[in-house]
Amino acid sequence: MSRPHIALNRFGYGLRLGGHTPSAAPGGASRYLLAQMEAFDPAPALISAREDTSEKAGEILDMLRQLRRMRRNQSSAGGGMMDAANEAPRPSNAEMMNALPPELRASYRSAGQTLRHDAGLKAKIAAASPTPMMERLVHFWANHFSVSAGKPGTHYQVANHEFAAIRPHVLGNFADMLRAAVLHPAMLLYLDQFRSVGPNSEFEQRRARRRGSDGRPSRGLNENLAREIMELHTLGVDGGYSQTDVTEFAGALTGWTIQGLRQARRFSVPRAGGAAFVERAHEPGTRRVLGRSYSQTGPDQAEAILSDLATHPATARFVSEKLARHFAGDVPPPTLIRALEADFLRTGGDLASLTRTLVAAPEVWEESPVKFRAPFEWLVAVLRLTGRDDQEERRIARWLREIGQMPWSAPSPAGFDDLQGSWAGPDALLRRVELAERMARGAPSDGILDHAEMAFPGALSDHTRTWLSRAESGSQALGLLLVSPEMMRR
Repeated sequence: MSRPHIALNRFGYGLRLGGHTPSAAPGGASRYLLAQMEAFDPAPALISAREDTSEKAGEILDMLRQLRRMRRNQSSAGGGMMDAANEAPRPSNAEMMNALPPELRASYRSAGQTLRHDAGLKAKIAAASPTPMMERLVHFWANHFSVSAGKPGTHYQVANHEFAAIRPHVLGNFADMLRAAVLHPAMLLYLDQFRSVGPNSEFEQRRARRRGSDGRPSRGLNENLAREIMELHTLGVDGGYSQTDVTEFAGALTGWTIQGLRQARRFSVPRAGGAAFVERAHEPGTRRVLGRSYSQTGPDQAEAILSDLATHPATARFVSEKLARHFAGDVPPPTLIRALEADFLRTGGDLASLTRTLVAAPEVWEESPVKFRAPFEWLVAVLRLTGRDDQEERRIARWLREIGQMPWSAPSPAGFDDLQGSWAGPDALLRRVELAERMARGAPSDGILDHAEMAFPGALSDHTRTWLSRAESGSQALGLLLVSPEMMRR
């Protein structure tokens, strides 16, 4: 296996139709990768032309509140599912939806369309990019700070999260990316932070005085975001924090919500990225996290804790191990982890320096172990190799769903699994074979064997050459190449 092959397929998404193989000269493959850092565009034209959906999440949440209020009112008036006076059935969700203002109905119904468009757009950007290593890093960091479109309102925000909180910081400082990612509306919605209220906050004290009349329980403190920041984004599950640290951090995070909510519009101070801060919901007082006291007030308190978490030694270790696993196998060499960790600590989390250290590490240029491509990686590589990166976004999203990895749909806040065995099941492989056959029919199919040699320089096996040479047509040869061992692995 050659260095040009590793540069193309382990660091990137493979050769693009009409592209060139990195030079085989000493250092040529490394220079090819490092040059991408200079050429990377965090806001390509496809993103710049995209509709701004940042305000729509608040509309969805306000709409759901109206639905709940309508259900409560109907239940109170009708005594349950049937109205005791005239035995009329309780209105269905569809009937309640039709009673909403037309703009909110349209917003709700377009949420799925927006998600499908944005998922296809994400893949198109990676498939068309002249800097595929950088797109791989965007995908890695977006999965590290995973958000999912499984909750109302998030359909409109998950792409904003990746495009605005991840891409601009992929070569910046980890602390800046951490702050932008976890205080973004998508994360605040996904992990229910917008519902969290300090038990001793002004908002809760006023609510307590009214509670006797309205009978509604306290919203209370929500620890989801605080726990996931510590466990998944910074320190790691063995990072040395306690439940008390989680609770204290959750108190510091109270007040963070999203712009566009009715309550946020009335009482909040807008923050960068579409977030907002409601002082009335913030838990007052000093917080103590990991043995350190934080006396800051308002939004500054959570941001101060985030800054310290970003540079903690446990964070350096946890992040370095994940990055090494992504590029150097399921069980990454300890020497690589230590090199990345030392760079992270020395630079305070400079991600550009961390990337250069990764590229320079001899461990990532070893022939094995070779990781199996996850479905998203495989489809992007297919789009690049076949020149079909001009497909309509929703069609690409449909293909992604078919092969089992729709963006922003990870089953938990931990993101998609980055282990080879998670993606190599027989059913998953069969879906790739079926899609490869369909995609090969309309793609250029002349000189497939020569194209394969360029796409996998120094790595094309005799077995694959034999099968390609025996194909009955160029289209069949291309279909075989798309599901070859070389194409399935990186």
